[in-house]
Amino acid sequence: MTLTLESLNRASPADFARAVGDTFELAPWVAENAAARRPFATVTALHEAMIGQVRAAPREQQMAFLRGHPDLAGKAARAGDLTDDSRKEQASVGLDSLNEEEFARFHRLNDAYKEKFGFPFIVCVRRHTRDSILDQFERRLRHDAATEFAAAMQEIFFITRLRVAAKVTGEGMPAVAGRLSTHVLDTHAGRPAAGVAIRLYELAGEKAHCIQTAITNADGRTDAPLIGGRPLPIGRYELHFAIGDHYRSRGILGGDPPFLDVVPLRFSIAEPEGHYHVPLLCTPWSYSTYRGS
Repeated sequence: MTLTLESLNRASPADFARAVGDTFELAPWVAENAAARRPFATVTALHEAMIGQVRAAPREQQMAFLRGHPDLAGKAARAGDLTDDSRKEQASVGLDSLNEEEFARFHRLNDAYKEKFGFPFIVCVRRHTRDSILDQFERRLRHDAATEFAAAMQEIFFITRLRVAAKVTGEGMPAVAGRLSTHVLDTHAGRPAAGVAIRLYELAGEKAHCIQTAITNADGRTDAPLIGGRPLPIGRYELHFAIGDHYRSRGILGGDPPFLDVVPLRFSIAEPEGHYHVPLLCTPWSYSTYRGS
């Protein structure tokens, strides 16, 4: 259920805590303490006040809070013993449907991480692809304790910012969404290329999974972003443009078979809340791209 910031500012401390207490994993004390900081002028200020309670807590309480988070793709996930938010977040990147080999890899990494740092590996999975999560796991295992504690707290910030933004509406919403867009320009004709079929793939190891399809409109753009309204998962992607079909439909043959058929553009996303505009400029014999805005 979505709540308004205005209603939260007016609620009793107990009702406030009940309404947003679950945004911080198994830590209702965060909302209980933040209630005294009201009224909040913006939803961003609400989240900052709540995360501030975690950062100001004694180290022992902070560690207990971190230990309350579940393992990624762990036994609790397989048994269905997760909070509703954690279950949905892990499922969003397919961590609920790993094969035995993938599950074993996560299990080994989870055990190694907890043995070294004393709490589970925490990452905002909605800002990552599965490959990126594993890359983060491997990289962060090399951290020292102080660096990794700070990294875990930053991930808590990202996780809870998304949860608060999904639960509360009002002035000053946190910036949690990115956007991936494209635009096809037919430089041979000197105008936008309409009717070009586009496929967006997410790359996972040597595999490519199609996650979006679209057709360019009269302006050479897609009617909606290829990804929008949520964080752009960090990872590797590939756009396929059916340029050969476009020129065939215009009666222009770049050879038989045509020199360009499906044009692939492989790129990476590193800024989940950023805008990635990946256009294609093409003729029947050449193409180019850049990161636009």
